[in-house]
Amino acid sequence: MTETEPPLKITVATVTYNAAALIEATIASVERQNYPWVEHLIVDGNSRDDTLAHVHRYQERNSVAPVRHEIVCISEPDDGLYDAMNKALELATGSYIVFLNAGDRLHDADTLSRVARAAQGTAELPAVVYGNTDLVDAEGRFVRHRRLAPPPRLTWRSFARGMLVCHQAFYARTDLARACRYDLRYRFSADFDWCVRLLKEAARRRLPVQGVGAVTADYLSEGLTTQNHQASLRERFAIMAHHYGLVPTLLRHAWFVVRAVVKK
Repeated sequence: MTETEPPLKITVATVTYNAAALIEATIASVERQNYPWVEHLIVDGNSRDDTLAHVHRYQERNSVAPVRHEIVCISEPDDGLYDAMNKALELATGSYIVFLNAGDRLHDADTLSRVARAAQGTAELPAVVYGNTDLVDAEGRFVRHRRLAPPPRLTWRSFARGMLVCHQAFYARTDLARACRYDLRYRFSADFDWCVRLLKEAARRRLPVQGVGAVTADYLSEGLTTQNHQASLRERFAIMAHHYGLVPTLLRHAWFVVRAVVKK
């Protein structure tokens, strides 16, 4: 960032519901960021457990922290995960937004600094800044690198091979993200559709899409989509058929099956 450029604020949106067992790890990963221009937006679905107690302690620590961040929390009933994410899109004040839900973590203390440098390293602010992802267990221990990895040049057509960028490593320009709200017809894979539509919008406006070239997210391997794997796969097939055509999607899935058999 040069002296003439304003600070680039990044909104980290965390959607929660009865997440007391997981939210502390997510909070800690944001809390330790050395980048000061951070809004941590917590959208809670009226939790009945100690989720909000964790948030309140976080706010108290933040008031005396060496690097303070903005912490905003709302708690009210919602119509599910993606409805809450749409609320976050409306409330976010950062130039970029990333969704980091309970149990997921920012990879390093300088993750958001890296994202900001990548965003400000192009002539025009990219539509999307993206990174790589590691899978971790509930204790934060490394499980493996994510099998699907982003290419050096990411476009909306890249997702025909699957969700090459994890949702938690996908930083969207907030103005564009608001124009591409999550489609609530999808219960488990609206994030896949959202990423494709954002990348399509980037192509339409001829905006850059910039990779960080490093791991930015630690993804908890037992999330909502994992728990509802078959339903998620059916939704993803429908989304891919919509964006890429039915026949190409059928051929692509036939190859997925062959590849899985060969690997066995």
